[in-house]
Amino acid sequence: MEKVVDYYLFANSPYAYLGHRRFGEIARAAGASIRVRPVDAAQIFPVSGGLPLAKRAPQRQAYRLVELKRWRDHLGVTLNLQPKFFPVAIEAASRLIISAGETSDAAAFDLAGRVLAAVWAEERNIADEETQLAIADEADQPGAVLLARSKTDAIQARYDAFTQEAIERGVFGAPTYFYRDEPFWGQDRLDFLQRALAR
Repeated sequence: MEKVVDYYLFANSPYAYLGHRRFGEIARAAGASIRVRPVDAAQIFPVSGGLPLAKRAPQRQAYRLVELKRWRDHLGVTLNLQPKFFPVAIEAASRLIISAGETSDAAAFDLAGRVLAAVWAEERNIADEETQLAIADEADQPGAVLLARSKTDAIQARYDAFTQEAIERGVFGAPTYFYRDEPFWGQDRLDFLQRALAR
């Protein structure tokens, strides 16, 4: 049976960023394909009990920074705990990733990783069109084509559909990985996903 993992992410999620490369390595080693599903946190949080960062209790905001530093150091990755462009609107960058997915799942996965790194490692504004264009070009993808396609009604419809699909599947945060209808929430659950893929 073919191994397929559905990957729901917010385009500005630090935990999606922390897990992105490792998830790709796990999937490749298992011979699994990845379907990238950028989704809209602003629609998912209200129906799942989540809150935007600014509305969370001070204790939760403080512990979030502790955890991000802990994971950054554990994984040995570059991560700015308080990046210059965060919070940041994710809709346009999400549509850009979906636009890349019209070429291939691999193109969408690569671009998603670059968008996440732009926020958390490179101090870049992913809501800015010139930045989106540059990120796509740096990935050797046709930036102008992807950007133009990302503005179409068809891509917006796919974004809306991915978000509704996530809501219906019970997604409440990112990253969430689904393998054979089993959810794995958070990059700290990748070991469990890896074991599931090995079964």
